[in-house]
Amino acid sequence: MVEGGANQLSEELMVQAFEEGHRVIREAVRIQKELEAAAGRSKRPFESPLADETITRDLRERVGNRLQEASRIPEKHKRQEAIDEIQAEIVTAIGGEDDDLRKRVAEEFHSLEYEEVRRSIIEDSVRADGRDLTTVRPISGRVSVLPRAHGSCVFTRGETQALVSTTLGSGDDEQQLDNLESQDRKTFMLHYNFPPFSTGETKPIRGPARREIGHGALAERAVRPILPDHEDFPYTVRIVSDILESNGSSSMASVCGGSLSLMDAGVPIKAPVAGIAMGLIMEGDRPYILTDILGLEDHLGDMDFKVAGTRNGITAIQMDIKIDGLSMDVMQTALSQAKEARFHVLERMATIIDRPRSNLSIHAPRIFTVKIRPDKVRDVIGPGGKVVRGIIEKTGVSIDIEDDGTICVASVDEPSAKAAIAMIQDLTQEAEIGRIYRGIVKKIMDFGAFVEIFPGTDGLVHISQLDHTRVKTVTDIVKEGDEVMVKVLEIDNQGRIRLSRKEALQGAASDGK
Repeated sequence: MVEGGANQLSEELMVQAFEEGHRVIREAVRIQKELEAAAGRSKRPFESPLADETITRDLRERVGNRLQEASRIPEKHKRQEAIDEIQAEIVTAIGGEDDDLRKRVAEEFHSLEYEEVRRSIIEDSVRADGRDLTTVRPISGRVSVLPRAHGSCVFTRGETQALVSTTLGSGDDEQQLDNLESQDRKTFMLHYNFPPFSTGETKPIRGPARREIGHGALAERAVRPILPDHEDFPYTVRIVSDILESNGSSSMASVCGGSLSLMDAGVPIKAPVAGIAMGLIMEGDRPYILTDILGLEDHLGDMDFKVAGTRNGITAIQMDIKIDGLSMDVMQTALSQAKEARFHVLERMATIIDRPRSNLSIHAPRIFTVKIRPDKVRDVIGPGGKVVRGIIEKTGVSIDIEDDGTICVASVDEPSAKAAIAMIQDLTQEAEIGRIYRGIVKKIMDFGAFVEIFPGTDGLVHISQLDHTRVKTVTDIVKEGDEVMVKVLEIDNQGRIRLSRKEALQGAASDGK
């Protein structure tokens, strides 16, 4: 099995990565064989059960050309129904009431189906749905199918269909990961759901199984390299792919649909990404590589090789094989064929939506970033978080504060976000020498008045700076609670601010002239 991710890597470099990985694995195998020889233990032999020639001969005579005709029915469910009908008839005719015999007949019938599907590809170059070896199934899609979602898309390739939605969130929506040595956070998640009805089945829907986890991880790895840098787009992004119909490569449909839904949401992705699944029928030393495989070809074939990427290169791969091994020539041919198919899919995707929307959805939160001095963070948080909670309660926004002084304010209502930003700026702004402020008298002293020029910051207006004329008593000019215009004269080394009402009045008079 091969699994990996890359940042838009070329096919040539990917083959070199395969070769290097293979070299390292051979060395690991050599060490294991040395350990096996030292332990004096060998692998237990396994012999597959021999087929019953009498059953096989009778089965072939009864089936005739019917299996060949049934296996070439283009529609998945009609094809399977026709094959199941032939199997049920043959099993009953040969097996009768003998359960053991019926089981052996069913196994032999499956072997016959395996041979027929592969024979059709090898001898006739015709696949189950009538395609040749390199043709991609018809592709269609539509975006904005979910009016309330931030971005959405229905992507269809043949009989595989995915409903993919994109949701944008703030820093509060990041996934927290408790690792053994540290705690990490994820700002991008892709979840893959495979409900039973996608394959025409009814069964209980429980928690994510191996398939959901594996396919979701592959699609997430394929999409991650095209996302904008978090510093430029400070959103938490979640993609959910719900498979509505499945006949091969639903994980790659999730990649294509995910790319389209991101563009529909207005996420400024670096490039669209698409995925394709390649298959293989190995006949002796001759490989028959299949583009965009069906579920049947995955089940009865020798390889499932998923390749995702942009026009610039590969972002994710996953491969498993059912034969002893592959040569690098076969790998290189498969990657080259996958590249042609990927470009075709990207062209079809461009007819659905060719670039990210210029604006985010009206339902998506607006995130604004404010940068303050790190030592001012405590002023925004307040004792026990009292200050920041007060801002959130008043405005209804979401606030994420980093230790370096970066503050992200998120809200679906832009005026509310701007109101919260104004509150933060009031809390963190610093007095500027020479600037005139409208302040409130907070305290009267014999030698002057203390005036708050903005929340949390006040300065002293000395009695000599209250008016142009001589002032006997401070209360003759101002009283507690009065609004006054004051000018910042000086800020000393200890941060104490000296204010002047006299200078402010003079400045106002000059402006009036």
